[in-house]
Amino acid sequence: MSLQQKVMTALKEAMKAKDANAMTSLRAIKSSILLAQTESGAKEELTEDQELKLLQKLVKQRKDSAAIFSEQKREDLAQPELDQAKVIEQFLPAQLDETEIEKIVVDIIAKTGASGMKDMGKVMGMASGQLAGKADGKTISNIVKSKLS
Repeated sequence: MSLQQKVMTALKEAMKAKDANAMTSLRAIKSSILLAQTESGAKEELTEDQELKLLQKLVKQRKDSAAIFSEQKREDLAQPELDQAKVIEQFLPAQLDETEIEKIVVDIIAKTGASGMKDMGKVMGMASGQLAGKADGKTISNIVKSKLS
């Protein structure tokens, strides 16, 4: 079942349950999928990688917005953003914890022979590819920086 079909099924269930937060989140996913499909040169169906990137982008946008609202002491606006992020995260694969990410990064550093910050781009490229959809880019970046410095 494609992401679009899963979202539509979940949207129907949210409508029946009258869950406004879930409906808003699922409509955002649906809208993003349709926009990606209608972009110039895009195929009818999105690849699984494209779907993952799209979902990660939506989650990141909501978490960033929530962080900004929290800094401005607007918890009334931050909480709905975090709630929407949780709904969208249901469609992402399980996220790895930091120790698992760290093991993979150490492995990549050993394979590439990276020795300092000058090799960060090479390590990040491989790590991002290997951990796509399983870890946040910011977390990967922080771990790579700590291991290479």
